[in-house]
Amino acid sequence: MLSLILISSFITSFLLVFGVLRMLTAERRALDSRVKVFTSSLQHGERETGTKVRKNPQNLRSLFRQASKVFAGQSLAKQMELELLKADIPLRGEEFILASILAAVLPGIFGTIVLHDLGAGLILGVLGFLVPRFLVNNAKRKRIAKFNSQIGDTLAVMSNSLRAGFSFLQTMEMVSREMSPPIGEEFGRCLREMNLGTPTEQALINLNQRIESDDLDLVITAVLIQRQVGGNLSEVLDSISHTIRERIRIKGEIKTLTAQGRLSGIIIGALPLALGVILYLINPAYMKMLFTTSTGLGLIAGGVVSQIIGIIVIKKIVSIEV
Repeated sequence: MLSLILISSFITSFLLVFGVLRMLTAERRALDSRVKVFTSSLQHGERETGTKVRKNPQNLRSLFRQASKVFAGQSLAKQMELELLKADIPLRGEEFILASILAAVLPGIFGTIVLHDLGAGLILGVLGFLVPRFLVNNAKRKRIAKFNSQIGDTLAVMSNSLRAGFSFLQTMEMVSREMSPPIGEEFGRCLREMNLGTPTEQALINLNQRIESDDLDLVITAVLIQRQVGGNLSEVLDSISHTIRERIRIKGEIKTLTAQGRLSGIIIGALPLALGVILYLINPAYMKMLFTTSTGLGLIAGGVVSQIIGIIVIKKIVSIEV
């Protein structure tokens, strides 16, 4: 009888504790069950594609990162990392350097071994080395152009927020939340730096360094001066917004009027190089005379100098500072 009472007490206590724990962990178990729905479907998709397809990219990525550490800590890697940050490309500086080297070596090997031509290998290697940097500069230029197109609306949001009684930090938080990338991301990054203890002036200077924009430099300069000497910041931002909008309008008109000159400069600069590469690939013996004789080398030197002078003159003509 005593043993039956003890067993009943133990079972009752166990069920009571188990019931209380189930009640306390109900939300956690519901969350786990919802997560398992997605993870199980992901694992099922990975099983269908095979483990080799899933593991090989990881191994190649880790091998690439290990190999890129050779260039870590160098000044060139740090400089390239800053350029990649401006272009919003998620790569380290040393990884980009290794990618540029591979982009030069692999086409060079292809041209030398497969095409059996050392000259073609050199040309392909040089072009492969220049392509990554061209892509970075193009991405940075597009990001800055998109950033500049958003500054006018951003200044209007900031000015209205300041008039409504918001502080400067609250205004930046609203911009980071309401505006689309890239200006929303950059203001959010600047706000996180301030929240982590970076002085407001230094955080704004860091923002100006990440975005090479004359319009942003004007805005940050005005904000820094206002924080030192005081004044109505909303009126200052309204004035800057009007100036930036007028500058964008004038730049658009100038770009339209100088489109023909810019296109002529691009064609004049690219056509001789493209024709030279095509003729070399079609008939190497015909083009090798330019590289093996003194007359040919002199013609190449004269052509390069003339091209550079022509490009500089055309650029001076179509480049109008506003």
